[in-house]
Amino acid sequence: MRQFLLYLSFLIFVYALPTGAQAHHGSGYPQPPEPADKTTTTAPSAPPTFRPRAQPVELQRDARELLELSQSLQPDIDSINHGLLPKETIQKLRRIEKLAKHLRTEISP
Repeated sequence: MRQFLLYLSFLIFVYALPTGAQAHHGSGYPQPPEPADKTTTTAPSAPPTFRPRAQPVELQRDARELLELSQSLQPDIDSINHGLLPKETIQKLRRIEKLAKHLRTEISP
């Protein structure tokens, strides 16, 4: 019995000691390797300039349609609150998403 307790205390002591990797890093996770190429070549780049890819008339038309669709949703939402779902509500929402994405991609640099 005494040998068992001595063996058990030895095991607890051994497992309680931090290993070299745990004591060094603290978290136990390995560190990523050093980069192979330590020279960084970052050329100074000019700031991006705003240049829409689409014509301003097209952008205005899309923005106007987006505004009209979003304003026409209010009565649809009111009818949803009363338990009715107009058929074209989902189509309007999909069109709004498509217009918003199109405008975002055309305007972003």
